[in-house]
Amino acid sequence: MRFRAVFFDVGETLVHPSPSFPELFAAVLAQAGHVREPEAVVEASRTVFQRFSEASRDRELWTTSPERSERFWKDVYRRMLASLAVPAGNGLPDALYRSFTDPASYALFEDVGPALDALAREEVGTGIVSNFEAWLEDLLGRLGIRDRFPVRAISGIEGIEKPDPRLFELALRRAGVAARDAAYVGDNPEFDVHPARQLGMTPVLIDRRGRFPDEDVPTIADLRDLAAVLEALP
Repeated sequence: MRFRAVFFDVGETLVHPSPSFPELFAAVLAQAGHVREPEAVVEASRTVFQRFSEASRDRELWTTSPERSERFWKDVYRRMLASLAVPAGNGLPDALYRSFTDPASYALFEDVGPALDALAREEVGTGIVSNFEAWLEDLLGRLGIRDRFPVRAISGIEGIEKPDPRLFELALRRAGVAARDAAYVGDNPEFDVHPARQLGMTPVLIDRRGRFPDEDVPTIADLRDLAAVLEALP
């Protein structure tokens, strides 16, 4: 394999809310007496990507302090609640924020371990470039994978957020790897694929639910396919 390092996004790439974002969201609503099916939450969750795009457009940092994170995510949850015709009173945005910032609410995708093992056999270095709050360090430790990513560039610690190329460049410098010798795996074209490609890295889109069929980029639905895809690239 020609790549010396592979960097990963975290949310919805390596880690997911457990059992899933829509199921956890629906469970919090149900506890407050508002029954909504997870399928309805999936539709309402489109606002999350919209809110990310707005933040990028307006250069609004949202992971770099607890206050910014809380303000950002509660705005997301209020928008979702409105889409679901659920009143935002009775502390629902607060309850959702508590649930989704609890490390116990997260799990690894089952394909993460095999994918990392395959890269290790090829002696390929691994790292993280992620828009995530500083508590990601604790989450990675809780999930038992922090040591598998010796290079980590986490926006909540560094004060830089994707798609700013400086976060990617920071990881590359720490790894001592040129962009042309590195791949980057993420689930969001705007924040993962496009900036990595602009820097000269090789992007791979992990599209577990077939949301981006028109992206002109190597795409996988399962991380266990990653090593083979990278091996086949020129």
